[in-house]
Order: sequence, then structure tokens, then C-alpha cells
Amino acid sequence: MSVIDLDRLRAADPRALGRAITLIESSKSAHRDQAEELLSAIMEETGHSLRIGITGVPGVGKSTFIEAFGNHMIEQGHKVAVLTIDPSSSINGGSILGDKTRMPTLAIHPSAFIRPSPSGATLGGVARRTREAILLCEAAGFDIVIVETVGVGQSETLVSEMTDLFLLMLLPGGGDDLQGIKRGIMELADIVVINKADGDLQRAAKVSASDVQHALQLLKQKFTRWRVPVLSVSALHNESVDQVWDQVCRYQRLMQSDDLFDTRRQNQSIDWMWREAGEIVMQTLRSSDQFAEECDQLQQQVKAGKLAPTVAAGRLVARLVNVDSDN
Repeated sequence: MSVIDLDRLRAADPRALGRAITLIESSKSAHRDQAEELLSAIMEETGHSLRIGITGVPGVGKSTFIEAFGNHMIEQGHKVAVLTIDPSSSINGGSILGDKTRMPTLAIHPSAFIRPSPSGATLGGVARRTREAILLCEAAGFDIVIVETVGVGQSETLVSEMTDLFLLMLLPGGGDDLQGIKRGIMELADIVVINKADGDLQRAAKVSASDVQHALQLLKQKFTRWRVPVLSVSALHNESVDQVWDQVCRYQRLMQSDDLFDTRRQNQSIDWMWREAGEIVMQTLRSSDQFAEECDQLQQQVKAGKLAPTVAAGRLVARLVNVDSDN
């Protein structure tokens, strides 16, 4: 892979940014040093964007909403990057990567950048290197970075640990539909949007908004001064999308005035460091010839039911620590 042209990256050249994200997503060991060098070179130019995570049940219209939302923000003078995560096949690892076709006007706008990535084996509806991709988009001058996740699931909450604001999208419907939404997702939501509030679904959207608002009152608030707003919109007809942006701006001002914005970012960075350390340790144990025989023996004992997985994991880590101390 060719060396990334930093000047072109900083100028928001889509090809340079795309190549940079491909580099940091690469699983080849030969690319890791280049990726680390790239990230170190751009760190001082990161952190200035508003990071928005968007999730929702399948069919809720996330792509349609993001296109309308993104175009509205661009009209306000912003540059918008969208990192869309497509589900990977559990059989062959492939993914559809079709979000660019679902956002036709945003995809060709000079102030926008859309990058689909496969979720791979990563839990949480996000790609393994989504955090690094956010940094690259910031270095390229995008001041709004949207992370669209696979959909609502038990591990979906990872997106809230890498963004400043978590937006949950729901479909119009009665209270029964809320049973399919995990309580944990609701607790993490900073803004709730009921999409497709048009035509015959307008009344259903109002009912849903009322039900969700009531449900939110029963949950503990994330921040004392912020009550999660529930908004009904029609992304297809671009109705009330501007109200969502107004609430986003209000949320950002409040978080910054209470010094919560930077604190949350700092905590996320520390969490990111430890997650990455855990991944490196696991990769080292799996790929190193030095531990191959011991790993195989422990796996066989776990398979045979002779050793608890917890005990086996502890022995592996202890072996790694002992090796490092010997060196």
C-alpha cells in the first residue's frame, strides 16, 4: 500500500481519506506500523468535530434520515462525514456496503464523505477501526462525524462509547413495539427520533412519541439537566429534520457549559486504550508460535470439560506476563 499523502488528506481529498481508512482497517501486520505512524502524525488535528452515533431497528429509515440530516447540516455550513457499518456475513465475511446508493445526493456533495465498512467480527454494530476512522475524518476537516450502526442489538452500546451524542431511531407504532427495544439502548439515548411520521402513520407516530416519552420518565437520566427529547419526523419528506438539529445543538451547548463534553471524550479515550490493549494481548496469544503448544493444550482441556474457561484464560495471561518479565 502506498504512503498516504497527508496534504491531500488534510485537504479532504476523498481518495486520500479513503486510502487512509483502508490502511488503518488492514489486518496485515505489515500495515500496522504505517497505520500507527499515520495516526501519530494527525493526532493534533483531531478532536474538533461533533461525533453523532445513530442506531435504530431495521427498516426505520436510517439512511434516508442521515441523507436529509446531513444535507441540512451542510446547508448550515458544516462538513459531514458518515461512517456506515454494514453487517458482515458470518459465513464468508462479506458485506453489502450499499449505503452510498441509499444516500444519492449526500454521496456526491463536495462537503460530504461517506465510507461504508464491514462490521466483521466486532460486537456493538461498529467496525474494529471505527474510532480511528473518526480521527482521520477530523484530520480531513470534517466537523460533523456520523456513525451509523448495524441496528439495535444487545452489544450496540459500543457506539455510545465513541460518540458525543447517541440518537435512537424508532418506527411509528404502539407500546407493543417498545418491547423489542432493549432497556439499555433506551438508557443510552440522548435523542429519540420517531421516523416515517407521514401519511397514515402520523397518528401512530404521535402515539409512539407519547409512549416513548413515558418510558423515558421511568429511566434514570444520564445527565441532570438534560431531558431526552422525542421528536417525530419524516425524513422522506424532510419534515422536522431541522428540529433534530436544533436539539443536537442545544445538547452540545449544555454539555460544554457543564464541562461534560471534554470529560466524556477523555474517559472514552482511556476506555479505547484498554480495549485495544486487550485486543493486542489476544492477538499475541493466538498468533505467536511461542504460545501455540500451550494454547492448544489448554483448548483441548476446555473442550474435554477438564478445565474451566476462566481458569484457562488466567493461565494464558499469566504465561504471557511471565514471558515479558523474563525478557
